[in-house]
Amino acid sequence: MRNYLSEILKRKDLLLYLVKSGLKAENRDSYLGYFWWLLDPLLNVLVYYFLVVIILQRGGENYAVYLVIGLVVWRWMNTTVRSSAKAITKYSSIINQVYLPKSMFPIALSTSQLFNFVFGLVVIAIFLIAFGVMPGWQIVYLPLIILIQLLMLLALGMFISYICVFIKDIDYILSHIIRLFFYASPIIWEGSRLPAELDWVVAINPVAIILDAYRAILMYQQVPEFTGLFVITIASCVAIVFMLYHFMKNEHKIIKAL
Repeated sequence: MRNYLSEILKRKDLLLYLVKSGLKAENRDSYLGYFWWLLDPLLNVLVYYFLVVIILQRGGENYAVYLVIGLVVWRWMNTTVRSSAKAITKYSSIINQVYLPKSMFPIALSTSQLFNFVFGLVVIAIFLIAFGVMPGWQIVYLPLIILIQLLMLLALGMFISYICVFIKDIDYILSHIIRLFFYASPIIWEGSRLPAELDWVVAINPVAIILDAYRAILMYQQVPEFTGLFVITIASCVAIVFMLYHFMKNEHKIIKAL
C-alpha cells in the first residue's frame, strides 16, 4: 500500500493535469464558458422555487435560501456520482499504453468537482445577502463540512468507477438510484413536511445529514450535529483505504476489462 501511495504522489503533476483538464472539458463548447458554473445552480433554484412556491404554494420563511443550499450541495454530489461511472473507462486509451495508478482518475474527478462547488458557494452567498440571512460564528465549521463531503464523494467515486469497469450496466441503474436519493432527501422539501413514520429515512440518510449541517451553520446559526458527520467521516475513510487497497490488488484486471 505504501508503494502504491508513493506511486500516486510521484504522479501528482498528472493528477493536477487531470483536474485542470476536467474543469476545462465541462464547458469547453459552451458560449458562456465558466459563467455556467454560476448560472446553472441559479437556474435550478428558479425552476424549483417556481414549482414549490408558486405552483404548490409551499415553502416557509427564507425558503429560497433553504432551496439554494440544498440544490448547490446536491449538484456537487449528483455530478460527481454520475461522472464517476466513466471516470476510468473514458481514459482507456491512455491506461492501455502507460502504467498509471487507476485510482488517480476518480480522485481527480472528485477534486475537480470541488472547484465547481466553490462557484456554487458564491451563489449561496448572493442569496444569503439578498434575503438578509447572516451566518454566525458557526461558519468556521464550513471547511470541515466540505472536507467530510469530499471524503464521502471520494469513497463513492472510487467504488462506482471501479464497479463500472466490470459491470457497465451499473451506469444505467445509477440515474434511478440518484433520483431516489434526491426525493428521499430534504433538498427541495423541508424535513417537517415528511410524515412522522418516515423521519427515520432522513435520520440515516448521509445526504440529509450533510445538508442539515450546511443549513445549520449558514441559515440557523447553529452548531451542526456531529454524530452523523463523524459516522460519515469514519465510514468514508475506511472505504477510501479499502478501495485504494482494492485498486492496488486489481490493477491488471482493470487493464484486461478495458
